[in-house]
Amino acid sequence: MNPAHEPDELLTIGEMSRRTGVAASALRYYEELGLVGSVRTAGNQRRYPRHMLRRVSLISVAKRLGMPLSDVKDAFGEVPMESTPSHADWQRASRRWKKKLEERRSAIERLENELTGCIGCGCLSLKACALLNPDDALAATGAGPRRLEVAAEDEEFAGDEQ
Repeated sequence: MNPAHEPDELLTIGEMSRRTGVAASALRYYEELGLVGSVRTAGNQRRYPRHMLRRVSLISVAKRLGMPLSDVKDAFGEVPMESTPSHADWQRASRRWKKKLEERRSAIERLENELTGCIGCGCLSLKACALLNPDDALAATGAGPRRLEVAAEDEEFAGDEQ
């Protein structure tokens, strides 16, 4: 390890921004959400522990993949912010995150299958279309794509019974 980079070293918000490519405003927002942590100097300036670089980098990757920050927060749930996380801490986070990624992958595959079947067939059938909602009958069940959400919930329920 480079002696100039001690694990307890504290980085300014500008250094964190430069090292991670994340805007200072986003770092403050992530802190507000509890995704990262900092300490304050006597002059009330933020200082980030060096180990926050990994957290911020993982948040950036998650955002690029379109993952909600709430999923990231769940994955980081037990990873300590006040001290450098251990290998075991990151392994636990990795397992939680993998589960979220698998759920997301499954949802994307379901959507892809629905789109291929509905849009790709070209039939435009009012009898066979899984997304058909005559007279807006599904409005009472909630907002959004109800048939796709119900199909996903049914699939999850069937998977739980196995």
